[in-house]
Order: sequence, then C-alpha cells, then structure tokens
Amino acid sequence: MATAGKTTNDGTITRSHESSAPAWFEFGRAVLLRAVAESPDGDTRHEGDARVVTATAALLDSLEGTEPFAALAANARLDASEVQMLALVATAEADTDCQRLIAHIRGDSNRNRLALGTVSKLLGAEHPGPLTVANDSALRRSAFIDVVAEGPWSDHLVALHPGVVWALMGDASPDPDLPPDVTFHDVDPYSTEPDERSDFVVVVGTDRMRRRQIGAAHAIGRRFLVARAPATDLEWAALVREATITGRGLLIETDNSIDAVAQRWIRRATHLVLVLSAKSPPPVEQLPERSWLEVTAPATDPTDDEWAAAFGPDMDRSHRLTFDQMHRVQRSRSAVGGDIDAAVRRLASGPLEQLTRRISPTHTWRDIVLSPERKALLRSVVDRYQHANQVYGAWGFSPNPSRGLVALFSGPSGTGKTLASEIIAGELGLDVFKLDLSSVVSKYIGETEKNLEQIFDAASAGNMVLFFDEADSLFGKRSEVKDARDRYANIEVSYLLQRLEAYDGLVVLATNFEKNVDEAFLRRIHVRVEFSMPGIDERRAIWAANLPSSAPIDEVDVDWLSERFELSGAAIRNASIQAAFGAASERSAITMEHVVLGVARELSKMGRLLTGKDFGEYHALVSD
Repeated sequence: MATAGKTTNDGTITRSHESSAPAWFEFGRAVLLRAVAESPDGDTRHEGDARVVTATAALLDSLEGTEPFAALAANARLDASEVQMLALVATAEADTDCQRLIAHIRGDSNRNRLALGTVSKLLGAEHPGPLTVANDSALRRSAFIDVVAEGPWSDHLVALHPGVVWALMGDASPDPDLPPDVTFHDVDPYSTEPDERSDFVVVVGTDRMRRRQIGAAHAIGRRFLVARAPATDLEWAALVREATITGRGLLIETDNSIDAVAQRWIRRATHLVLVLSAKSPPPVEQLPERSWLEVTAPATDPTDDEWAAAFGPDMDRSHRLTFDQMHRVQRSRSAVGGDIDAAVRRLASGPLEQLTRRISPTHTWRDIVLSPERKALLRSVVDRYQHANQVYGAWGFSPNPSRGLVALFSGPSGTGKTLASEIIAGELGLDVFKLDLSSVVSKYIGETEKNLEQIFDAASAGNMVLFFDEADSLFGKRSEVKDARDRYANIEVSYLLQRLEAYDGLVVLATNFEKNVDEAFLRRIHVRVEFSMPGIDERRAIWAANLPSSAPIDEVDVDWLSERFELSGAAIRNASIQAAFGAASERSAITMEHVVLGVARELSKMGRLLTGKDFGEYHALVSD
C-alpha cells in the first residue's frame, strides 16, 4: 500500500494561523457541495467536479507540509484514498454547515452524520469508499475512526474520535481514555545507537527501567508512550490513538504472557514502533506474525553518571539501589522534602504491607546494651551492605549466588533481636518489614509459596530489610517424607532456600531455637549473632537506660535489682513501664516498691515463683 506523505519528526499538533481554511476542510466541503448540486447533468455538477479535483490536489500537496492533518496522515501511514476519507469525516464532524448538508443528502434532518452508504455516493465509484474504514484499515488500526453498527450495513455510522478533531484544531491534551499509569520515555539523543534496531522489539530482564532504556534504544523510534498492558479495548484504543497523533512509539510493560486483547492490538498496530517489556520472554505463539528483535537488558547497577543525573553530583551513594529503584526514589524524593532516606523507605507498599508489619526505625546504637564483640558483629552487617557496590562492582568479587545479605540472630526471647534489626535498618536508612506468620503460612498447597513470592518481589522493588521472627517456623529442618504433608512442607523449605539465595536485599532471621533451623539455611548465613541473657553489668546499664532522668525517681537501687534478678532487656523494660504507671496512678514519684512490683509481675508472667530469697525485704510486698 503506498503511503501518502512522510513520517514527521515532531508529532506535536499546532493550529494553522493562516486565514484560509485548511486543505482537508476544503476537500470535505467540496465533496459535500458536489453531492447537493441542483442538476446532476448540468453546469453546477460540472463545477462541483472541478472543485473536487482542485481540492484533492491541494489536499495531497498539503501532506508535504507540517500542518496537523499532514502529521496525522503520515503517522497513521494513510494512503491517498484513506487521506481523502479522513478529510471528509473530519469535515463532517467539525462543521455544523456541513452536517446540514449531510442531513440533506440523507433526506432526514436528524441524520446528520456520515454513513457507509452515504460515503459510497459522495466519493464516487473510483474511490474504495467504505473499504477505507474496514476493520483492518489504517484508519481503524490507528483508532481514529470507528464504525457504529446499527441497522442495515449502509446505515452504519462512520464516527471520528473527538480526540482526532481536537488534534486537528491544535489541542495537545492527552486522550482522556488513556490508562492512568501512562508516562513518557525519550531516548537520550547523545547515546550510542546499537548495531541492531527494529520497529518491533521484545526486551527481557529483571530491572524494569533497564528494560525500558535498552528496549527503546534498540527500537527505530526515539520517543515513546509507556504503559502497563491495558486490560480493555477502550484503553488500548486510547494508547494507539495517542501514540499515532503524537508520533510516538508504544512501550508496553507486560507480564510474562500476553492476553488475547493485547495480542489483537499488537497484531493490528503495525504502523507504530512497538517495544514489549517483560521479565522473561513471552511465548512465541502469543507474538504476532511480524518479525521482531529480542534483546536482554542486564540488571546492572546505576553508573556514577546516572546517579549524578538523578540526584545531583553532591549526593553520596549511601543506598544500594537498582536502576529501577533509583528512578522510583528520584520520583518520590521531592514529596518527602528531598530526604533520600525517607524516599527509599517509601518504595515498599501494596502486598508487602498487607502481609508484613512495617517498623520505622526509631532506635540507635545507644539504645542497645550488648558486649563489644556482639556490637561489632552487628556493625559488620551495616558495613557489608554499604560497601557491596565496591566489593562486587569495582573490585570484581563474584556475588554468587546473589548480592544479598543474610543475618541470623539467635537467643532467648527479649534479648534484643528485633531491636538490633531495627537499629541496623535505621543506620542504613531503610524500614524493617516483619513477617506476620499467620498471614503468610497457609494450610492450602502452594499458597504459602505464593505469599512469600509476593513479599520477596515487593521487598526487591523497595530494597527493604525483611525480618523473619521465629524463623525456625518457616526455615525448619526437612524431614523424612512419610506422607503428603511432609512432602509439601519440604517443598516449602526448598522454595525458601532458592528465594533467599536470589534476594539481593538484607534478610534477618531471628530464632529462639537455632538448632531447629535447617542446616542448608545455616550454610547461607553471612553474619551470625548469638544473643544471650544479659549479665549483671549489662542489666545495670539496661535498668539505667529504662529509668530516664526526666522521670521523678525516688532512690531506686539499680545495683540491687541487677544482682537479684536475671531478666532479659525486654523484661526490664516492661517492669520499668509497669512501675511508672503504678506511680502515676498514685500521683507519686517512682519508688523502689513500684519497681519491685513491676519485676514481680514480669516473673509471674514467666511462671516463676516469687521467693523470699529473691525479694528479701520486699517479699512481704510481693506476697500481698
């Protein structure tokens, strides 16, 4: 099919400021006036024919210009007959006088829109007429025109979308039916063009923005509309129409398969440069009968230049972000006052918050009492995370199987495992997402793995700290298979092993019973910290930290409490708060009696006897 006109470099529509009507309008009006000539065999008809011939020549000549109509015709790849059809329909839609002419031609004042039967009469026997708006025509593939099927075929209405009329009038507003997630992507004009380029590219890879960058670079087009694959024909039509009007290509981000609606529009929109972006290649049978170029986008980290372009040359690379994460942080950073740490914490949402509990760090190293050796181990987690780019990137160490970091915190309840994970996350400027086992583990086969997959995918998008409390419940030892339940339990553990290896972020496993954790997980631990019950000196520091100087404290003997009661840090905190509430209810200062009663209640919760040997002179108080 010959193409009338040429593809324009700039699809922006601008209205002509010339005094005369545009060529497309003159053509449409000439055709309509000829049809209402007084005498089909007389001079008036002859004059009408001459006017149409002149208007046709002017219309085709105008396709070499930069007017809006020429841009639309070129971008939709219309041939000469389709150009004439578009001009006629646009005239009929845009001018009330022309609508009265159509009503006169159709013999009914209420029928003022073009119909298929009317088109045949207007354009003559030599013109293909209705065939220019057939289902697979360029005008239908570009979603410019639709045929409203009501009544007999000859009465089917030829409807021009209002967005096309607006574009012809010079309006550049986006189509109101576009999907809400539509964005734009322009190829860097200074980038090096790859050796292979195509008008249909399939790009695969794990990093969404790298796929966008690499896929667009391998496409013939340089300007793209970007959107997730729509689910409806209405949104697909709006995307194709907007891309055609503006002279852009389409970059469609899809799952690893293409549904029937998408297949149909991809097959039809042959006039557009198209890029399909997915994590893995879609099945060949779902791709159209059209040659394509398939490329892989490696998930490389942002270069220093890309980081500087996103955040400025003075912003340190304090976070290990993927290329996709960097763009997400850049987008949300202004909403949080330019704080890159806060922007990173904003990344995680959706399934992650539904299946986990977000902990925004508020504690620092001053809030935890541990031996110097244990604190050094915790700080090594921070160091490994912060310097991963240097070690695995600049220095060339192999990140086999991934760049992820797994830490195991083991020890009795209340000894600071959760607090330590919060402090580490705060040091890294991240949030902790603590898994709620009740919402993750399911009795239904495959549901637990599905929930965990959602969590890992969402956490990967946000570069968050995943905290598995009571990790032995999920990471327990695999057992000998005696029934179907054993087999599926072992499958869950095996799945977790694979997913843990592939995760690039920080995972903290906390357990009270390390011996119950499967040995395969233990081999994958990078940093192992054993938390134990605090000694006397540590308990003294914990008591002091939990009885703040701002509170009214009346001679509380911290030394006596530390020596008498072997409590965890969490138990000491609970006892301190219990004492404070007791004093507040009595409108008095916090006394030794209030603290002792708080200790007694903590011991009672743990099922321990309140003996005179432990409480000494305060035994009568706790006995009462």
